[in-house]
Amino acid sequence: MRFAGTISTVARRAMLAGSAGGVALAALLLAPATVTAQSLMNHNSNAPVDYAADRIELQDRANRVLLSGNVDITQAGLRLQAARMTVAYRNAGGIEIERIDANGGVVVTKGEERASGNVGIYDFNKRIITLIGNVALRQGGNTLNGGRMVIDLTTGRSTVDGRSAGGAPGQTGSAGGRVSGTFSVPKRD
Repeated sequence: MRFAGTISTVARRAMLAGSAGGVALAALLLAPATVTAQSLMNHNSNAPVDYAADRIELQDRANRVLLSGNVDITQAGLRLQAARMTVAYRNAGGIEIERIDANGGVVVTKGEERASGNVGIYDFNKRIITLIGNVALRQGGNTLNGGRMVIDLTTGRSTVDGRSAGGAPGQTGSAGGRVSGTFSVPKRD
């Protein structure tokens, strides 16, 4: 995972020096945090979608499928897991998935990267996955936590902010909402 947020030279030097003020300055410059997840870049959203669940209900007239119980969906190395999912599709001479709404312990993995949240939305048309509520991104020793994460499957860029799940549409942040995390540092001689 490559962290793509920009840190000024002053903040970088202060962080390396280990000063508390430098770390606080760097934290301010990184919010909302932007991360580039290499394994998610150029994900093939047109690849076949495989699914498994304890229960599946087809609602053909509503153009949706309800999956519940240990739902596991995979697509070109991307794995989406949750307790429940709704797959919305359109029937244009064949089924074309438009969106997957997931809730209940949502986990998205690809390669060594793992993102999780309370709710997830995979928009196939926009090629974006949004996770909301108790969001966590993990890759190796690096961690990033926040209220909402938007993953662009074309660029691999992920944006995390402190917005709470209950925020109003168009709201860019919430009082007290913060992004936090840990960067792993290699041992030096």
